[in-house]
Formats: sequence, C-alpha cells, structure tokens
Amino acid sequence: MSEKLISRRGAFSLLGLAAALSFAVPLTASEAEAQAQPVTPTPTAPAPTAPGPTTAAPTAPATSGMTRREQRRAARRTARQERREARHNARQMRRQARQNARQTRRQARQNARMQRREARRGNNLYMKSNQPAKQQ
Repeated sequence: MSEKLISRRGAFSLLGLAAALSFAVPLTASEAEAQAQPVTPTPTAPAPTAPGPTTAAPTAPATSGMTRREQRRAARRTARQERREARHNARQMRRQARQNARQTRRQARQNARMQRREARRGNNLYMKSNQPAKQQ
C-alpha cells in the first residue's frame, strides 16, 4: 500500500468541510425538533435580546507598519502614474516628430515639382542658375 501525502491546501479544505458539516448538522436537527414540538401558549417572559451596536466600533489606530505600507503603496501609485505620463508624452513627441518630418518631405516634393513644372514651361529659373550668364 502506498502512502500519499496530503497537501496543506487539501488539509485546509478537509478541515473547512468538516467545520461546515459540524455546523450544518446541529442546525438541521434543532429545526426538526422545533417543528416536532407542539406549540402551546405558555406565559413566559420574552427572552432578552442583545442590544445592537449603537455606535460604530472604534477602529484600531494606524500602526507604523500600516502607515509605511500605505506610503509605499502611494509611492508606487505615483511612480506608476509618472511612468504612464512619460510614455504618453514620449509617444506624443514621436508622433509630432513623424508629422513634422512628413510635412517637410511633402513640402520638398511640392517645391521640386513646382520647379520642374516651371522648367518645362520655359520659365527656367532654377535651370538658368546652372548655366553661365549670357554676355551682351
């Protein structure tokens, strides 16, 4: 027969199942007993009820460990927001640089087209700069 070790998780689940069953069985038994007993009107004093909490329970004061943990969390949150903003700004800068470069290239192409068009029409302004000036 081989022995099988039970994990901690398995042990806790069995313990929880046993606890649930131990609470469930007496509840159902007491309900069955309550239904089986005949209801007889007997003058008894009502059972005193526990007074409900009138004020909120005082919270424990923040310990130094709690405050340090909250400070670490706040610092992480701030750092995360700063990283996000930095990434966002970097993306915007790259996008703007691409748009500017694209606009510059378009402008250069447009100027070159215009100069070629002028040259074809006979207004050879940019071609004349390459030729020597006519002597009169």
